[in-house]
Amino acid sequence: MKTLQRIHLPALAGLALAMAALPLRAEGPFRNRDNKSPKDSAEGTYPIPYQLPTVAEVTESLTRVRDYLSTAAPLRIIDSKTGKEITDFTTPVETAVTDRGEAEFGPLVYEMGVVHSAMLRAAVVTGDAKFSDYTARHLQFIADKLPYFRAAAAKFGTDRNGFRSVLEPRALDDSGSMCAALIRARVAKVGPDLKPVIDTWSEWIGKKQFRLSDGTLARQRPQAQSLWADDAYMGIPALAEMGRLTGDRVWFDDAVKNIETMSARLFNPAKGLYAHGWNASNPDAPRFYWGRATGWIVVAMCDLLDVLPKDHPGYPMVMAQLRATLKGVAEYQSGSGFWHQMVDRNDSYLETSATAMFTYGIAHAVNEGWISPTNYGSVAQAGWVALSTKINAQGQVEGTCVGTTYASDQVYYYNRPASVKALHGYGTTMLAGVEMLRMLKNPAFTIDYKLRTYHYVPKDGGATSYREHL
Repeated sequence: MKTLQRIHLPALAGLALAMAALPLRAEGPFRNRDNKSPKDSAEGTYPIPYQLPTVAEVTESLTRVRDYLSTAAPLRIIDSKTGKEITDFTTPVETAVTDRGEAEFGPLVYEMGVVHSAMLRAAVVTGDAKFSDYTARHLQFIADKLPYFRAAAAKFGTDRNGFRSVLEPRALDDSGSMCAALIRARVAKVGPDLKPVIDTWSEWIGKKQFRLSDGTLARQRPQAQSLWADDAYMGIPALAEMGRLTGDRVWFDDAVKNIETMSARLFNPAKGLYAHGWNASNPDAPRFYWGRATGWIVVAMCDLLDVLPKDHPGYPMVMAQLRATLKGVAEYQSGSGFWHQMVDRNDSYLETSATAMFTYGIAHAVNEGWISPTNYGSVAQAGWVALSTKINAQGQVEGTCVGTTYASDQVYYYNRPASVKALHGYGTTMLAGVEMLRMLKNPAFTIDYKLRTYHYVPKDGGATSYREHL
């Protein structure tokens, strides 16, 4: 029986377009649609579709998420006391806030920075300006309403001010992710020029954020000197983007140093994973490998390498650290394509945002030539197909762990709920989809379906032969 087949993307386009409006079902078992021998007794069944996605399918998934976010994240100001929309901006109202809508997606939260970074990338890769238009509308809203909230702050103070994170940042969560997104938008010439906001946020990150004695970005909770893996993403991409924006290598030096010092405290080389946190008062405490913790650092390292000059002395270290982490991550992928909430614990639930971050990191590294498509390509492919089953018909992303603090026991992490209101899953899933599109179009390798599985074969890797199976 012949099972040798090369995937021809154009030939599948017609079928894909007809089916693209339908999100993948999440209930198995599934047989591989790429196996054209329905009576093949050697073909297995899968809990999540095991198949090569098409360009049309991935693009439709990205569009569905974008369209949902366009309705779920309102751009308006309301009175927090009455819930009514404020339309008269001549006189400041003390209780004016940004409307988060039913989904609770605020325009200034750090998760929205990930969304904007993904929208900007999606616009480039798909050629669809509606993605970057989303970001342009949001940034215009910030530019338009900033004077109103600045006047309110002068009159009432900032504690209850809806733009407090812009006017008076107090943490990396207030500043880092959105700062990086605003710089990327500025470089891409998307939306208004928000350089004054970039300056406020970058000054906080560079000069005012609490740090350990060696300069590592840190927090004063839950212990007086605590390091969170989350802060790799909340700080390092913004530092890196400031290096690109200004040309000042001091920003790059700071970003690289933080990868080095965070990794020294959080990375477990035996597992290839990062612990969620570390505190100075008990540096040898038990470690807990929450998925999104390692995910944040994976995305941060990719963001840094995207703009870090190759002649920077820290470039080889960051690259080696990313490769070590992706190797560890790949080995923990579950049999469904997802990763677990606690990456090294397969009795914890399958979680969406970590899966998205790992899929993105692996696919992006493949596309950039940082790691080989061999093995890693199919890992990213399986991750994306799993993720696509979590995008429901409305465009909501299901299965994402809600906001999670740095905790000191497994029970807390195991039982964090998942919600479609967890914005952490949206931008990260879009980032993964964009890189899946790039992989499908990548001219550096072919994607062969042979012996019931997928092989990402580098074009410069030499000829392959399956003569014994013909």
